[in-house]
Amino acid sequence: MDTNLYKEEFLYARIAERFETQIENNILKTGDKLLSVRALSKEQGISISTAFKAYIELENKGYIEARAKSGYFVRYNPAKIPKSLDIPKMEASFENIGVDEILRMVYRTMSQEGVVKLSQAVPSSELIPIAKLAKVMMEAIRKSPTGCTGYEDIQGNVLLRKQIAKYAFSWNGNITENDVVTTQGCMEALVFCLQAVTEPGDTVAIDSPTYFGIFNIMKSLGLKVLEIPTDPNTGADLEYLEKAIEKIPIKACLFVTNFANPLGVLMPDHRKKQLVELLAKNQIPLIEDDIYGEMYFGKTRPKTCKSFDKEGLVMLCSSVSKTLAPGYRVGWCIPGKFTEKVISLKLIHSVSSATPTQAAIGLFFETGRYDLHMRKMRKALHTQCLRYIQSISDNFPKETKVSRPQGGYVLWIEMNKKVNAFELFQKAIKENISISPGQIFSTDARFTNYIRISFGTPYNEEIEKSLQKLGKLVQSMS
Repeated sequence: MDTNLYKEEFLYARIAERFETQIENNILKTGDKLLSVRALSKEQGISISTAFKAYIELENKGYIEARAKSGYFVRYNPAKIPKSLDIPKMEASFENIGVDEILRMVYRTMSQEGVVKLSQAVPSSELIPIAKLAKVMMEAIRKSPTGCTGYEDIQGNVLLRKQIAKYAFSWNGNITENDVVTTQGCMEALVFCLQAVTEPGDTVAIDSPTYFGIFNIMKSLGLKVLEIPTDPNTGADLEYLEKAIEKIPIKACLFVTNFANPLGVLMPDHRKKQLVELLAKNQIPLIEDDIYGEMYFGKTRPKTCKSFDKEGLVMLCSSVSKTLAPGYRVGWCIPGKFTEKVISLKLIHSVSSATPTQAAIGLFFETGRYDLHMRKMRKALHTQCLRYIQSISDNFPKETKVSRPQGGYVLWIEMNKKVNAFELFQKAIKENISISPGQIFSTDARFTNYIRISFGTPYNEEIEKSLQKLGKLVQSMS
């Protein structure tokens, strides 16, 4: 990258960040007029181009607005943004999964044409570098002596595993390619890890609310579920978990510690360390789903529980399904002391992973294209998150509460207790809007007045109209 261009990009982002802070702290209030581009340029000693870029950045995020022939004005009002969530405590639940039919209905709407899919926590095609992926796929096939037609190494493509080990440095991971096992997506990684440490009938602790796909895995493996209440700011309730361990024979835990779906919560590092130490003390394996770890809005990539693992009890799982290419089905796990067991399970169930896609993703990482893509994607998702929250504050009832994710794809919305989320889902689908009702995020459908929506699609007129319609439906049911 040209050095001058890099400096300019850094400078405009830094200036925009200072404005954001002033607006967030109500120093600059809604309606306040900002300096003209020329005046800002002169005041800060920067080029007009840099000043203009700073304002465009703020405008894209919804902090300011341009008014014809009048200049730039503050649009964002922190006081108007919905209150953050307050998740109630709960008792341990071992209920059978009773939400299968609701889940099937939600899945059906995800594939319907003409439906605005606010229910899908996946990247929009607009955010995926499709042409670059196609190019690197051809390059990988060309470089392979067999054209990627042969079976891959049982443990997975060596280049890909080396790149995963290299990227682990960002979360303080100290691993080599020999510690990594590739899989067909993150879900397969979770299944292999669960199978490695449990037997049918065992109890596994999970965070609650959590991604509905986890329940399907547990059910298919004949496992019992213990739901651990999750705080919107600190993650799984470790005190609750500690008491549960004393009373219940928990065989393993499965937690999403970075930007958990649907809450979007980022567990603080000291809590991750505390969790690892608690489980190590009781020799309980932790399966850590880190599929959202690279999708942070802050300046640095958050650590993982694996960062604090000294005994090999943490089994980290991830993939590129949320960051780069959902359809490539490239995932992996770092199973610690259970690596050989996981490799044996992979050999039994799938022999090897798909050769072309693994080779392509390995090459995509190695050439630095992944880094460049993720910088753009994180910026886009943060902007989209802010725009969606602002639209909800404009269109939903005042008592609505919304999560404050620091990364990931989703917003968890708490509505008036009069609103039944599944009924809202049924009404919304008639308007060609698909949402995820809160009932599918627990085994006993307890989150009846919550919904999850994804901000994976860039904010546009269609999204704006859909959120307006959804807000009217919630108003009518409140």
